[in-house]
Amino acid sequence: MKRERLSVLKLQTPVEIAPSPFPLCYADKIVLLGSCFTDNVGQRMENAGFNLMRNPFGPCYNSHSIAACAQRICSGEPFSKDELVQVGAGAGIFSSFYHNTLAGSSSEAVFLEKANLKLEAAKSFWQEAGIVIISLGTSWCYRHIERNMIVANCLKRPAEEFERLFLSTEQNYEILANLLKQNIQKKFVFTISPIRHLKDGAHGNQISKAALHLAVDKLCKEFPHQACYFPAYEIVMDELRDYRFYAEDMCHISEQSSDYIFERFMDFMLVPQEYQRLKDNQKQHKQSQHKAMLSLYIH
Repeated sequence: MKRERLSVLKLQTPVEIAPSPFPLCYADKIVLLGSCFTDNVGQRMENAGFNLMRNPFGPCYNSHSIAACAQRICSGEPFSKDELVQVGAGAGIFSSFYHNTLAGSSSEAVFLEKANLKLEAAKSFWQEAGIVIISLGTSWCYRHIERNMIVANCLKRPAEEFERLFLSTEQNYEILANLLKQNIQKKFVFTISPIRHLKDGAHGNQISKAALHLAVDKLCKEFPHQACYFPAYEIVMDELRDYRFYAEDMCHISEQSSDYIFERFMDFMLVPQEYQRLKDNQKQHKQSQHKAMLSLYIH
């Protein structure tokens, strides 16, 4: 006779998540700002048919740059010629310290035209959006010394042009609290990117993430009707802690992990009556991708 098992072996520590206080439906307009983790989730939301805008200037990683991006979108103040920056490393393109290198152009006039058209569209979308999702990546930032501004991207400029700064818990909190106060009609969903910044060392990465965790926790307690937190960082650290869930660089997460995070995020945010629509849209997207690949193969 087979002996009954006395205990069940646990291979994970599941992260329990209560539903979001700001449920999401397909009628909502959604803005996503922040680290490349935002682009990752945002792309999946876009594929699933949500009406959204994500990182119109490119990824931002620290709270100051994210807030500055949001404020520039909200104001709609056009980019001017004196904000142009020539990208370093002999790239031969122009961008701005609000943008990343991918937004650049070999022509100053073309960059300004493209940047301002995108800014105009972003402002219009921002005004109608009800939910803003922000993914914070790091507490470290860079100040361009001559221009005296914290940059979203160093644009491959020489290191001596910048001063490296650490945003404390209180500084992160104040920056994000001001953003909420300036947009009281919007609901904010914060997450902290699980992608590790190991150039600061393992301990330095933890200190950076800890300052963000403490700032967001205080923010959600002080603004409970406007801010909430989705524990993407905790899911990766606790549920997906095995290195098989990471990409080859062992810092970014794998496609499988990204799919799982997106699934958990939808469980957290989406109203139950929209689940079937989500599944139908995902199925349609997969079929369209398959047809596109088949067309390429045939031709």
